[in-house]
Amino acid sequence: MEGVTDKLTNYQQIVQQLLMGYAEIKPAYGDIEVETIFDTQRDRYQIVHLGWLHKRWVHHCVMHLDIRHEKIWIFCNSTEHDIAADLVDLGVPKQDSVMGFHPPFMREMSDYAVG
Repeated sequence: MEGVTDKLTNYQQIVQQLLMGYAEIKPAYGDIEVETIFDTQRDRYQIVHLGWLHKRWVHHCVMHLDIRHEKIWIFCNSTEHDIAADLVDLGVPKQDSVMGFHPPFMREMSDYAVG
């Protein structure tokens, strides 16, 4: 069981490091705050934009990743960053990343995990 714990700890650190780096990029528009939300007990990680754009309130999940069953699930990415490629660059094998925003039949056609 120690190997699973080491892998989980490693993936938690990688996901947090990656999202902290992305969170340093403030939108060029509006009075927008960039917030990281890390639930390390349930392994849910998000970046949220909140604030004002002109007279409109903005509250938007920009990125959402979970760690489930020793895999990193990408549920939302509304940026131009290729999170999956960045995870590979940080040492996460493609078979441990799941494009959760794609249906399973589409995941089967990629080099990444189906689920």
